[in-house]
Amino acid sequence: MKTLIHQLYIILLVCITGTAFAQPGHRPDNGTISGTLLNEKGAPMDFATVTLLRAKDSSVVKGTLTTEAGIYTFDKVTPGDYLVKATTVGYEKAVSAPIAVNGEKVAVPALKMQLKSRSLQTVTITGTKPLIERKIDRTVMNVENSVLAAGNTALEILARAPGVSLDKDDNISLKGKEGVTVMINDKLTYLSAAQLATLLRSTDGNTIKSIEIITNPSAKYDAAGNSGIINIKLKKNTQSGTNGSLTQAIAKSDYWRQSTNLNLNHKEGNLNVFGTFSRGDIKRGHELAINRIITNSAGDKTYFNQLSDMPSVTHYNNYRLGADLDLTPKHTIGFVVNGYTNSGRDDNNTSTIIGQTFGGIDSSLRTTSVVNQSYKNIALNLNDRYKIDTLGQEISVDLDYSKFRNNNNANYHTDYFLPDGSQQHLPQILRNQTPSNITIYTGKVDYTKPLTKTIKLEAGAKFSSVKTDNDLQAQIFSNGGYINDTSRTNRFIYEEKINAGYLNLNKQFKKTSIQIGLRAEQTRSNGNLIGSTPVKRSYLNFFPSVFINQTINDKNELNFSYSRRIDRPSYDNLNPFIYYLDPYTYSQGNAFLNPQYTQNFELNYTYNHSLNVSLGYSLTTDVITELILTQGNRSFETHANLNTQKSYNINVNTPFTIAKWWTANINVNAFYLGFTTDSTSIVNFNDGQFAAQGKLTQTFTFGTYKFEVLGDYRSPLTYGIYKIKARYSIDAGVSHSFAAKKLNVKLACDDIFFLRRNDLSSHVAGNNFDIKQRNDTRVVRLTLTYNFGNKAIKSRQRRTGADDESNRVKGAN
Repeated sequence: MKTLIHQLYIILLVCITGTAFAQPGHRPDNGTISGTLLNEKGAPMDFATVTLLRAKDSSVVKGTLTTEAGIYTFDKVTPGDYLVKATTVGYEKAVSAPIAVNGEKVAVPALKMQLKSRSLQTVTITGTKPLIERKIDRTVMNVENSVLAAGNTALEILARAPGVSLDKDDNISLKGKEGVTVMINDKLTYLSAAQLATLLRSTDGNTIKSIEIITNPSAKYDAAGNSGIINIKLKKNTQSGTNGSLTQAIAKSDYWRQSTNLNLNHKEGNLNVFGTFSRGDIKRGHELAINRIITNSAGDKTYFNQLSDMPSVTHYNNYRLGADLDLTPKHTIGFVVNGYTNSGRDDNNTSTIIGQTFGGIDSSLRTTSVVNQSYKNIALNLNDRYKIDTLGQEISVDLDYSKFRNNNNANYHTDYFLPDGSQQHLPQILRNQTPSNITIYTGKVDYTKPLTKTIKLEAGAKFSSVKTDNDLQAQIFSNGGYINDTSRTNRFIYEEKINAGYLNLNKQFKKTSIQIGLRAEQTRSNGNLIGSTPVKRSYLNFFPSVFINQTINDKNELNFSYSRRIDRPSYDNLNPFIYYLDPYTYSQGNAFLNPQYTQNFELNYTYNHSLNVSLGYSLTTDVITELILTQGNRSFETHANLNTQKSYNINVNTPFTIAKWWTANINVNAFYLGFTTDSTSIVNFNDGQFAAQGKLTQTFTFGTYKFEVLGDYRSPLTYGIYKIKARYSIDAGVSHSFAAKKLNVKLACDDIFFLRRNDLSSHVAGNNFDIKQRNDTRVVRLTLTYNFGNKAIKSRQRRTGADDESNRVKGAN
């Protein structure tokens, strides 16, 4: 009966509205009424019901809901006198003064709603977002309520995201391709791959809200990242009053680990202040075995059998403090200060046997090294957002400053032995001091203007300036003291400035939306190895993008996207310093690396807002690739530009419900990666392989208990010169809430069966080697989280401007 009455009411409302528009004698429908709805504290009221009434008889003309910003709009209003009435559960209704409309745009003074004085029975509505959620332009992994997230680091959580994988050095790949741009809260980290991995390892997983995977970004985003963008959204307590959470985690692998995280938020009136502090001590083991055969110009072969035990410990202290102030309902300013003070120590013990076969011994050596590191960073963001009108026109400005101070002090001691174990000659003793300073300035402005109801223009500009200063001070022990090693001591200063601008135009049809964009970036760089000729570059690039979204019906949707991208060499790959593992193994940068360019095409199909299938193709030219080269009887790792890389991929992601208490999500990614070179390349090879990755997440809910199990498989694949072997693992966890859900306890185990390895081989450019390596990936962790304070009103998430350059700094945090 209630359903019938509700349907009759809707029909009656439609008829009344239709009658109001059908009355003769009125002028054309060309007036607009808009305004803002606030609560008793002056904060926006989202999703409240707003009704437009005729002033003379209070008859209903139109109805709508407010946006998240508390804004409502009525279009095509015929001339006359009106009232605006606002209602929502728990509040007294609010009615405006009479409004006269005569074919123009009318802005209604802000309406303020007051709480009802009578007591209402408390109603609690709970909803859980799916772990994996597909949106129009991105895939979202909702980490916040995941059992497996508790106690893990950001890097460990990221490895579980759909289509994401990590290689032996924790470099991030997306759908099989490297070149991922990582952002935190829409802000570029400006770190190199090694520094980014260190930062993510020292970021507590309990601070993460979600992970967004954007495989084909629009022109609004920086053009860096050939395989797309991963945006890590941090939690931000957004309730009124004072509230927060305290998390304590302990874990056991080969070693004990512990971490603590505190989130605090205070919101009063127009001011919101928030902060986070995380600290932890993480010790991990790493075992490495390398068997390699080096063939000299005469065809003679030398066999190296190398075993390394490489435990490391990291102490981290990360902080974040910010505030937002609403000067008016349309104007908000804010700041964010974040940074870290971290330290670490690597203790490496490497034994190498050298012979004419793997079983024979001509000589051997043992290298022990102790590397002490310290990383400090402070980043400041100032932001200003102004809503010019209620139609969606707004402008925002971000100014950013970041300063990194890194120190790396390493001591190497190598003993040489004859086949009988006696000393061959005096040991070699080396030490390095490598202070590094990186300074980044960025500024950006973004402007949005709806040109019509169906056309929207976006435009913006950005400037960034980066300077890195690396000073390698190398000494060798001789005659009872250390002397300068002129063959390795050097100083490398790299400066880069990028000017960028973009335009996006969005057009909405009935079932089709089209967006076209163009971004221009001018880059000027200068790599100066003191004492050598500087490597200067200046180039201007254009990056077009196209997005077409077609809604076929309520259950079927198609999306096509194209974009051109760039990957500039990371700062550490440009740095020609030499870093030793032992006298026969080292790495070296390449100051002559060029940027690589990628054309990305992607077609997405979505069924019933859940099943998503994507087909992708990309072509990368001057692809930056890691190589292992030979110099005499030494092997060294470096990077060079190969000719091309082609990638084809198909990705399938779908959640499904097996039972009311049993849900799951499956992600399968199959791809082909092919590399080609020409006669001018530093190595000459053509290779590729089909490969597949699969992730299955299952969630079991029994009352207040939640169980999660994650299975992960990656088939063998070829990447550049490497043949990477299959990898698989299983993780599981359980959580339970106490004290009215204020206290949550989670117990989880990563890599239960200790199967996760990173084994690979290569037989290119005169090298034949096999690498077997294992981290202590089987980790049992216990996490306790206590939530306290008020829970009510949402606030905005801050997006900043320093979103590209930090991704290329090496070793931070």
